[in-house]
Amino acid sequence: MSDAATSLDPLFRPQRVAVIGASRQARTIGHTLLGNLVGHGYTGTVFPVNPAASSVHSVKCYPDVGSIPDPVDLAVIAVPAARVAGVVEGCAAKGVKAVCVISAGFGEVGPEGLAAQERLLAICRRHGMRMLGPNCMGLLNAEPALRMNATFATTFPRPGQVSFLSQSGAMGVAVLDLAEDLGLGMRMFASLGSNKADVSGNDLLSYWEHDEGTRVVLMYLEDFGNPRKFIPLARRFTRTKPIVCVKAGRTAEGGRAAASHTGALAGADAAVDALLEQTGVLRVNSVREMFGVAQALVSCPLPRGPRVAILTNAGGPAIMATDYLVAKGLTLATLAPATQEALRATLVPEASVRNPVDMVAAAGPREAARTLDLLLADPGVDLVLTIYVPLSTNDPLEVARALFSAPQRAGEAKPVLSVFLAREPLLEAIKGLGAAQNPIYSHPEDAVLAAVNLVRARALRDDDLGASVHVPVASARASARLAAAPASGWLAGAQALALLADYGIPVAPTRAVAELKDLASAARELGGPLALKLDGAAFLHKSDVGGVALALDGPAAVTAAAERMARAAQAHAPGAPFGFLLQRMARAGTELVLGVNTDPVFGPLLMVGLGGVYVEILNDVRFGLVPLTPTLARRMLRRLKSFPILEGARGAKPVDLEALEQALLRLSQLVEEHPAILECDLNPLVARPDGVEVLDARVRVGRQPARGGDLPGKASA
Repeated sequence: MSDAATSLDPLFRPQRVAVIGASRQARTIGHTLLGNLVGHGYTGTVFPVNPAASSVHSVKCYPDVGSIPDPVDLAVIAVPAARVAGVVEGCAAKGVKAVCVISAGFGEVGPEGLAAQERLLAICRRHGMRMLGPNCMGLLNAEPALRMNATFATTFPRPGQVSFLSQSGAMGVAVLDLAEDLGLGMRMFASLGSNKADVSGNDLLSYWEHDEGTRVVLMYLEDFGNPRKFIPLARRFTRTKPIVCVKAGRTAEGGRAAASHTGALAGADAAVDALLEQTGVLRVNSVREMFGVAQALVSCPLPRGPRVAILTNAGGPAIMATDYLVAKGLTLATLAPATQEALRATLVPEASVRNPVDMVAAAGPREAARTLDLLLADPGVDLVLTIYVPLSTNDPLEVARALFSAPQRAGEAKPVLSVFLAREPLLEAIKGLGAAQNPIYSHPEDAVLAAVNLVRARALRDDDLGASVHVPVASARASARLAAAPASGWLAGAQALALLADYGIPVAPTRAVAELKDLASAARELGGPLALKLDGAAFLHKSDVGGVALALDGPAAVTAAAERMARAAQAHAPGAPFGFLLQRMARAGTELVLGVNTDPVFGPLLMVGLGGVYVEILNDVRFGLVPLTPTLARRMLRRLKSFPILEGARGAKPVDLEALEQALLRLSQLVEEHPAILECDLNPLVARPDGVEVLDARVRVGRQPARGGDLPGKASA
C-alpha cells in the first residue's frame, strides 16, 4: 500500500476522535456529530471540544484540543469558517494525525474562501496531517470492530462490503438512507465535499484497493480533478474490484459553442463516458440503479455472457422483462432440449417450458427449486432472473427459501437475481430470509439493469485494451509547420492537409491558390473534373456560404465559380482574407468525420462518425481518449450505428477498415505529440474498399488549457 493510502488510516480507523464544535443545542451539526459517534456505538474514545460546556451528550468536554490529556488520531471540525484555521493550527500543535473539516465557507464561495482553504491545506501539509473536506458531511466506518459514524447523517448502515465516496454531502445523506431501505450493507463512506482540498477520490481508491473488506466501490461525482492519475489507478482497481459510478452533469447546457464539428458534438460528458469505459468503471444513470447493481456485484459471481433465463409464475411481468432486457442488449437464452424435457416432467402441463419459463400460479416451493436447478444446469444459460408474484395458493416465504437455496446446489456458479412483486411488509420478510446472499428487487426493471451491469462488469474486467503504438512519421516537419503557424487560431486549409500528410494520413491531391488569376493554370495542371473550395479562417463551414463547388469541368468553369465565391465571401465577412483550394474530384465512397477536441480537464478527445454536411444532424459518432490503442480504434468504429454501411450493406463492398483504423491511430499520435493542436476536423474522410482519403480538414492551434488536475492539491477522481 502506498504512503498516501496508509496515511488515511487515522481518518478511517482512529482510536481517539475529537469533535471540535460539539454542541448542546439539538439539531445542530456539532450536536448531531457527537451524538452519532456515541449513539451508534463507536468503540474508540470520543473527546468533545467546546469551551462553553462541561459536557455534551453526557461526555466530558474540553475547552480546546490542546487540553485533551490523551493523543488524538482524528479531529472532526464543525466551527464557523473564520475559526477553522486556528483550530487546525491547534490540532497540528497537538499532533493530531488527520482532520475532517465539516465547516463550509471555503473554496466553494469564491476567491477569499479559496485563499482560506489554501491556508488550511498549507498547515496540514506542513505538519503531515491529512484533511477531508472542507465543506463535507464527514465519514464513517461500519466495521463491527469500530462502528464509527463521524457524519451528521442519522442513518448508520449495516456492515457490508461496499465502500462509497460522494462529492455531495446532501447526496451522501440520501445514499445512506437508500442503502438502509434496500438492505445493502456498507463498509466505509466518505463525503469529499466539492472542494477536495487534500483527500481525493484517487486517494480513497488507493486506500480501498488494499482493503480486504471492500469488494465493490460506489462513486457519486460531479467533476474530475485529475483524470491522468485516475486512469491507471482505476484500470488496475477494476481488474479485481468493480467500481460503479454516477456522474452528474450529462446535459450540454452551459457548454461552449465550438467552431468545429468535433467541438459541437464532443463535450465533457462524452469525455467522461470514454474515460470510464477505458478504465473499466461501470457508469449508471441514478443512485437507485447504482445500489441495485451493487447488490448484485456483492452477492453474485460475474456471468460468462449475456444469455438470460427467466423463471416466473406470472406471464405478464416476464414478457415485460423480456422486452426490457433485449432492448438493453441482453439475450434471451435458448434452453437445451434436455432442459425442456426435464421441465415438462417437473411442471404441470399448462406450464411453458420455453424461455421465459412460466411455472403458472399453482407452482410451489418444490417446483420453484427444481426448475431453478434445471435452468442453472443448462450450459446455454449465463444468468437467471426469477420473477415471483405472491399468491394465496402457496406460502411466498417458502417459495423464496426454495429459490434462495438453488445457487448453493448448482455445479457452476451463476448469478440469480430475484424479483418479488410484493407489498410491504411481505417484501421486508422476504429480504430478511437472504438479502445478504441473494440480490432481491421489487421491480423487474431494476433487476434487468443489474443484470446488464453484471455482464458489463465481466466484459470490462476481462477487457485488454492493449497499448498505444507509435509509427514512424515526419514529426520534425510537422513541428516546423506548426511553429510557422499563427500562435493561435485556425490553420489555412492547405496547411491543415499538409500536417495530416506529415503523419501518413492520406489526403486528396490539392493545390492552394491565393489569387483568382492563378486558378486557370492550377486547373489545367490537375486536370479532370475538379472541386473548388473557399479557404479562410472566417469560412470554416464553407457550404454555409456557398464556398464549395463540385464537378467543375475546365479552367473557365473553375474561374467562374471562384468569382461567385469571392462575391459571397465579401458579403458574408467583408474584408476577411481568403484563398482557394482546388482538388481533383474524389471517387465515390462513404463519407466519415474524424476529429479531436481538447477538453480542459480530460485533454484530447478523439471522435469518429458518419460525416459530410449532416454530421451534427445524424450525430452518429463515438469518442475515445488520446492516446488511442488499436483495440480502442477498432471498437470505436464497430460501435457506430452506421458500421454495417462500412462493412458493406446491401451488396456494397466493405471499406478498408484497416486503413480507417490507421487514420484514427495516426491522428491520435499527431495530437499526442503536438499539444499545440487543440481542435481539428477531418471532414469528409472518404472511405473506399481500396483505402481512405481526407478531402477537407480544419486544425486549430493554441496554448494547451490548464487542467484541473495540475493545480496544487487537486488530485481528485
